[in-house]
This record gives sequence, C-alpha cells and structure tokens, in this order.
Amino acid sequence: MEESLRIRQFNEIPSAEEFAAQIEPRNVPAVFSGCIKNWKAFSKWNPSNGGIDYLQELVGSTVVEAMLSRSAPVFYGDIRSHERVPLPFSTFAGYCKDLLRNGDAGQDCVSESRKHISAGPVSEQSNPLIGEEAPQQIYLAQIPIMNIENEERVQLKCLGEDIQNPSFLEGKTLSSVNLWMNNAQSRSSTHYDPNHNLLCIIAGCKQVVLWPPSASPFLYPMPLYGEASNHSAIALENPDLRVYPRAEHLDKYSQKVTLHAGDALFIPEGWFHQVDSGSLTIAVNFWWRSDVMSGMLEHMDAYYLRRILKRLTDKEMDRMLCKPLTTMAIATNTGKQSTNEKSGKQSTNEKSGEQSNNEIAGYSEEESDLDYQSVSSKENKLKQRFMLHELEPRALLSLQELISLVHGHVNQSQQAETSAGQSVSGGKDDIKETVNATLFILEEDPVAQIIWTLHPLILQSVFLAMAHNFPRTLEALLLHALSPVGTEVLTRKFEEMDKLIAEDDRNQFYQKFYSVFDNHFSAMDALLSRKEAFASQAFKNVLDQYLGIAKFNGLEPSIGRDTN
Repeated sequence: MEESLRIRQFNEIPSAEEFAAQIEPRNVPAVFSGCIKNWKAFSKWNPSNGGIDYLQELVGSTVVEAMLSRSAPVFYGDIRSHERVPLPFSTFAGYCKDLLRNGDAGQDCVSESRKHISAGPVSEQSNPLIGEEAPQQIYLAQIPIMNIENEERVQLKCLGEDIQNPSFLEGKTLSSVNLWMNNAQSRSSTHYDPNHNLLCIIAGCKQVVLWPPSASPFLYPMPLYGEASNHSAIALENPDLRVYPRAEHLDKYSQKVTLHAGDALFIPEGWFHQVDSGSLTIAVNFWWRSDVMSGMLEHMDAYYLRRILKRLTDKEMDRMLCKPLTTMAIATNTGKQSTNEKSGKQSTNEKSGEQSNNEIAGYSEEESDLDYQSVSSKENKLKQRFMLHELEPRALLSLQELISLVHGHVNQSQQAETSAGQSVSGGKDDIKETVNATLFILEEDPVAQIIWTLHPLILQSVFLAMAHNFPRTLEALLLHALSPVGTEVLTRKFEEMDKLIAEDDRNQFYQKFYSVFDNHFSAMDALLSRKEAFASQAFKNVLDQYLGIAKFNGLEPSIGRDTN
C-alpha cells in the first residue's frame, strides 16, 4: 500500500477550511475519533440507555423499506441479491429489543434462523417476515432522513432533529442523509459509492475494509453497463482464485479500520469498502458530490473519458512489461538448442538466394550484399561495428540466439502453411486470425526477452551486425518473427537508444537498419500494426479490470502478465 493512500487518523475535529483544503482533495479515507459525541442522537439513541424505546416512540408507526436478504448475515447490495420490503419501524424495534433481552443468545439465532429460509423467491405466502423466523435477514439500509433529489422518499425526516451536520462539512451541498441499523451481525458486499461519504457511528461498532480505486483489477468490478456496476463480483470470503486469480493480491491493497460509537469515517468517492457491523449497530451517513465531479462539464465528458482510458492503457502497457525478467535462461537455452538442431542444415526460408547462405554457424562476412568501398571516417567507425569479430560476447551470443529463433519461426510458419495446404476454402474474408495469448506475454516470447534484456547500445550493435551480415534474417525478424510484445519492446529500446546517441549516428543507424527492406514503408507499417495490437490488448485489459467488460472486439480478457 502506498504511503500516500494510508488512512489518516484525527483526534481533533478539523475546521471546514482544513477539511476542504487538506483532507477532501487528497481522496484518502480519514477517521475522526469522537466527532459526533455531541449529537443528541449519541445519547438518546443508545440501545443500552433506552434508545430503542425512544426511537420506537418517535417513529414507530412509520413504514420503512427494509432490505431482506436470504444470504444474511451477508447483505449484497446488487438488486438481484436482495429485496426491499415494507416494514413498520416498530416491528424492527421489536427485533432489537429481543436481541437486547437475549444478549449473546440473540447472536446464536442467526445461523438457526437461516436454516428455515426458503431458497425460492419470496412471496406473500412465504415471506419470512410474516412469521418470526428471520429477523436477522432484515437490515435497515440507507433509510432516508434527507434526500435533496427525492423528498418523497424521505421516511425518517424527524430523526434529523437529533443529528447535526459535522462542522467541517459546512458549505457542502448534501445530497442525502441516511439511517443504517441492524439487529444482528451483518456484512455488506464490497462496493464503492459515486459520492463522498461520511459514515458516523451512533451506537455499536463497525469494521470497514477499504481499497483505493486503483485496486479495481483485484476486485473484479461488475460490468459498467449492469445494474450493480459499483459492486465487486468476487465472493466476500474465500474467493475462487481459479475464476478470479487477481483476487489473490487483495490483501496487499486493503486497509482495515474499526469504528466505535462517536467516530466518523470519511470514505472518498470511488473507494471500495466492505462493512462488518456488530450485533446492534446504529449509524448515519452523509453523501455529497465531490468538487471534481461537480466541476466536470458534460460537454467535456467524451474528452475526459478518452484521456482517462488512454492513461490507464499506457499504465497497463507498462505493467505488462514491468517485471524484471527471471527467464533469460529460457531464451539462451532456446537459442542453443536451435543451433544444435540446425547444425549442418540449410535454412528453409528461400525468399531469396542469399537467405540460403544465412547459416548460424560461421557468420560468414561474405554474405553481405552491400558495397562499402567509399565511406567517410564516421562510416568506417560504424562499419567496424558490422564486423562479427568486433562484437562484445553478449552481443554475439544475442545475435546467434536471434538468428536461430528467426529461422525456427520461419520453419514453423512454412510447415504450418504446407500442412494447411489446400484445405482452406473460400476467400480471405473466410480466414479468421487466431489471437495467440503468447503474442502479448513477455516471459513467453524468447525474441522479446532477448531484446528486453539488452542495453540499447548493445542492441544497436546486434542490429547493425545483422543488417550487414544477415539482412534477410533481419527482414524476417521484423516482418514475421516479431510479436506485438516484441514490437513494443523493440520500439521502447529504440526510444532509449535515441537518447544515448548523436543525431548523425542515429540517422546512420536507421538508414542501415531499414536498408534491408525493399520498401521501408512496409516495415514501418508492420511495426506500427503490431505495436497497436499490443496497445489494443492493453486497452482490452483495462476494460476488463476497471470496467468489468471481459470481452471486447473478440479479444480474450486480461492477456499479459498477472496483475500484482
């Protein structure tokens, strides 16, 4: 967990100015200890001091919309997992009184009552509320005390007289104030709110686990187009890591805070949270729109969307390449194995007569097809780097491995084409390209691994030697053997190299590099197409990890490195 995202603890109530300038803009949770102990509700609603009788007398006849859940004590917020049922507040108050009378025995009834709940849909005939079987399945969740958008929904307006807006929220336009009350231990599903939230504990205790919005990939948010888009799709306990492998890293990004009566917790918009409540807990929360969202003009939405998606895609591309390689030996072994297999054999890539002489063993300088009889001193210096005997051992080994891998790739491609033969009927439109996941995974691409581990200047020497001595192999590398991840790695290495060499040397390098192609525009197009394919997969990963959209344009979800 980044230090800047750590929950802050305040023992003194901040001023409105301090909150607006130093706390709210950081979008990091904050606990304000004892900040509501001066509320009338803090003493009058206390269940241990006749608070339930007080509330029953005040609003007992009011009918509220209670949450009914057959999965209690877990209450899932998505609409498919619970039902809103009308319930007189006095009935719920009766459940609370029973709990107080029974003490610990009341908690034991939770598991017993669940045994009697039908797994089928709730109807008037089977509604457990008609009997006395399932008070623990009832949760007074988000019962409006104030709602600026829909005053008709306000059911407990009179309770507002016993609470007061915290002083540090002065000047905020509140969208709603709500009551949360449970009569048994309960847990909310993991979700985030689209508004800033101040959760105030009047009685009892709540434990809150929080994750920053950046942890969305590990929480598997529900699809953005669904009715429960602000909820996590994974089970709250013991997530199935076969289905949700990224959930293995949930704990790394979570923070846990315990709130007692009198405390308040600021939960910024977008922060995922899961709330565990004690046997009898009463809380009130305040929601208000953030300055960021209030300041977003609708005609700019499309631009902001594109900017944010682009930033997340760039970040995902970095993530897909971020780990230090521990599998370089794979590339080395692959190269050596291919060399042994090819020893004494002729290359099967017959694109040109010259290619048949491009053998791994020997590195014959006679294979060069370029005339360098007239060169300047700078060109002589550059030409020295073409000579195989001038290469550093690491560069020479990497050159050998790359040539071996390219020839192996060409052989496999030709064998695949031969085996396919005439079995493919119809036009090109009938042939669908199969997206191979390994094309986007650095660890599974030995060519990309070699390029990734080389210093840019060593890589420059390798390509200069390849362009001079094995031009057809370099051409095959770029046009056929380089995957999307390999292309992304290559272009990043080129960007690093450009910063390390002078402009003249840079121009000479690229002139030599692209001279192996009959049409350097086709080479550029091939590189750009594969680079865009890598970015497209990163974009797909973003849609899956942050928006819950697992399939997009036929691509498989989350191809690339494991997120951690």
